[in-house]
Amino acid sequence: MRHDPMLAILADLMRRVDGIASERGHVSVVRLHDEVDQIRHIARAFHLDAVEGLAGTLESALSLHGLGPVVLSYLDLMRDAIATERPVATMMPPVARATPPIALRA
Repeated sequence: MRHDPMLAILADLMRRVDGIASERGHVSVVRLHDEVDQIRHIARAFHLDAVEGLAGTLESALSLHGLGPVVLSYLDLMRDAIATERPVATMMPPVARATPPIALRA
């Protein structure tokens, strides 16, 4: 069986998005902006237009409003966009969201 490099890229993007979400409340605006920028660059390089667009919009929201509950909404949308790029056989179940969203602080 051949290794599909796109699956590795999608897994990396999902790991990055989940990593940002898991650090909610403990990450600075500057670091969050850098992380989202890296996601946007990777998405652009691999023609993942939906992910790139959401990351760009999140960067704009961060520039205007800083951290807040909107961040988690965008991360959920990016997670969904990444998942739609995966072949059906390799889909992983979404991470359980047992805790309510918490606003991020700078």
